[in-house]
Amino acid sequence: MTFATFGLIDPLLSALDTLGYKTPTPVQVQAIPAVLAGRDLMAAAQTGTGKTAGFALPLLHRLTMEGPQVASNSVRVLVLVPTRELAEQVYESFRDYGLHLPLRMAVAYGGVSINPQMMKLRKGLDVLVATPGRLLDLYRQNAVKFTQLQTLVLDEADRMLDLGFSRELNAVFDALPKRRQTLLFSATFSDAIRTLAGTLLLDPVSIEVSPRNTTAKSVRQWMVPVDKKRKPELFLHLLKKKRWVQVLVFVKTRKGVDQLVETLQAQGVSADSIHGDKPQPARLRALERFKAAQVQVLVATDVAARGLDIDDLPQVVNFDLPIVAEDYIHRIGRTGRAGAAGEAVSLVCADEVQLLAAIETLTRQTLKRIEEREFEPEHRVPMTDASGQVLKKPKKLKKPKFGKER
Repeated sequence: MTFATFGLIDPLLSALDTLGYKTPTPVQVQAIPAVLAGRDLMAAAQTGTGKTAGFALPLLHRLTMEGPQVASNSVRVLVLVPTRELAEQVYESFRDYGLHLPLRMAVAYGGVSINPQMMKLRKGLDVLVATPGRLLDLYRQNAVKFTQLQTLVLDEADRMLDLGFSRELNAVFDALPKRRQTLLFSATFSDAIRTLAGTLLLDPVSIEVSPRNTTAKSVRQWMVPVDKKRKPELFLHLLKKKRWVQVLVFVKTRKGVDQLVETLQAQGVSADSIHGDKPQPARLRALERFKAAQVQVLVATDVAARGLDIDDLPQVVNFDLPIVAEDYIHRIGRTGRAGAAGEAVSLVCADEVQLLAAIETLTRQTLKRIEEREFEPEHRVPMTDASGQVLKKPKKLKKPKFGKER
């Protein structure tokens, strides 16, 4: 099967050929015909499997073929995403696929001036990619109208709820026309999302191209037990021993991100960071430097777990385990994309054992343990299994006693 099989217009096929897209992925095979037919859709697929093209291609086709001309301050397709990074990524994908199409597209998120975004909306937009908070800012200032809205896309809707966007989302839904196409795309679907889908979608097509809450088989996963205080030392040791050339590292807090970057730079390792306290231009600059191999290590909070599309990223490290088990799937989904091989290692201390158990329960697999010589923890990390059981209580290793010198 090729993309021409779907009957997509030639300008889209030309753009896909330039991008090197040859064969549709499983989620695209199922999603594209449904979206072209105007159906509501609920699609779950592992990250890196081509979800964005699954909705962008058929929507761009329909926008070009159907009209009408978009009115001032109006929007025909609205794509809601949880983070600025994902907003930029989805917008760039729309722009790449629609390179040869006469459509107007823009992206809107907080952390930057709202005025340029308002200016782009004045002429009307065929596609707007936005975060919920900034979209409401624009709506309340009468900068965006939804009378011409045809399709709403919720990309990573579960993450939007995790980040506390439920109130903003409800306000957006209230402002939208009831008659519309609604598409939900995500790597995972929590029970809350399934409940939300029941209120938003009408007779949806349901797609699950992989078992719920599974990780990509192309990613080799393992963990190293270690005492919390020795995590920075262990990471530096593994970085040199394994000769990692490009590593994305996830840390729980913004302060922890800054501390690790400072430690790495003090040891002569080129490192940069992404977290919520950094202004958006600085975050984008850090990402571009990492993609261009100008820095070896990019340290991030979970703000980067979704929306970072890095070609052939070989290595992800969970310096801290995520509080929400589903975020583990999104973190390691930054590597092993599109079938490429990848590796994800977690540095786990004793007080993270419940988080580890939750991850193993969610993914239905037990992470392989590899102890690193000379880094064996004093506070043992209890054994766990995929049933969520903690099999042994942690024990602090006793130090050998020596007699007094005479």
